[in-house]
Amino acid sequence: MMIPQQKSAMPDMTDSTDTMRSPDAPSSRTTDGPLTTRGISVVLPAHNEEAVLADTIGACVATLGEIAPDYEIIVVDDGSTDRTGEIAEEYAARNPRVRVIHNRPQRGYGGALIAGFNAITKPLAFFMDADGQFDIRDLAALLPLREQGRRAVLGYRLRRKDSPLRKLNAWGWKLLVSSLFGLRVRDVDCAFKLYDTALVRAVDVRAEGAMVNTEMLVKLTRMGVPFVEVPVRHYPRLHGQASGANPRVILHAFRELLRLHSKLRHWRAAVPPEE
Repeated sequence: MMIPQQKSAMPDMTDSTDTMRSPDAPSSRTTDGPLTTRGISVVLPAHNEEAVLADTIGACVATLGEIAPDYEIIVVDDGSTDRTGEIAEEYAARNPRVRVIHNRPQRGYGGALIAGFNAITKPLAFFMDADGQFDIRDLAALLPLREQGRRAVLGYRLRRKDSPLRKLNAWGWKLLVSSLFGLRVRDVDCAFKLYDTALVRAVDVRAEGAMVNTEMLVKLTRMGVPFVEVPVRHYPRLHGQASGANPRVILHAFRELLRLHSKLRHWRAAVPPEE
C-alpha cells in the first residue's frame, strides 16, 4: 500500500512522493517468471572492492536472469588500486552481458555513476553499490512499481547498518538538502534506485561527487516526475573502507552543494516520453 508522505512546512517540491511502508525488511522473493520484459541496465560503481565484487556480480547475474532476463551489467571500476578491475574483466570475459568501464584517474562516486549511465543501452536504468551492503534480490520490490507506470522508484534503507558517525552525517546532510532544495525524500543517497533511462538522459547529471543523487532528484522534481519509495535491506560493510565520512570528501560535498544550489535555481526540462 502506498501512503503519501506528510506535508512539510518547507517549500513543497515533492507532493507526489509516495512511500511503501513496511515494519520489516523485504524478505527474499521467489517468482513464477520475469517481473518485467523491459531491458534493464544495472550500473555497479566500484572502488577497491576486490573482496566482494565477484559475489556481487554473481548475485546480479543469478537474480536478473530470473526477474529481468533482458539485462546488462555495467561495472565501473573507479580508479581502484586493488584487483577490482581485473576481477570485473575476468567476469566480463566469461559473460557477454557484463561490461567494464575503467575510470582513470578516479572520478568519485558521481563520476562513476555518470560513466555507467553514459554506457547504458537498455530502457531501464538501475544502480546499486558493489560493496555488498545491498541485496539485488530486493529489485523484485521495485520492478512491479515500474510496471504500474512509476518511472522513478527509490529504495530507502529500512535499517541502516552504518556506523553512528555515518548515520549522524547522513541525518545532517538530509536536513541541509531539504532546507536548500525543499526535497523531501527519506534516503536521498540510498544507492538502490530504478529509473527510466530516458529520465536519466534528460536530467543529464553533472555532479561527480556526493551530490549526484541530490542533483538527479531535484531535477526530476522540477520536471514534475513523481517518486515512490520502497524499503530495502542494508547490511554492514565487511570489507573495504567507505569514504563518505572522510573530512575531505565532506568538505568537497559542501562546496558542490552550494554550486549545485546556484546552478539549479532556474533549471527546467520537459519530461521525455516513455520508450
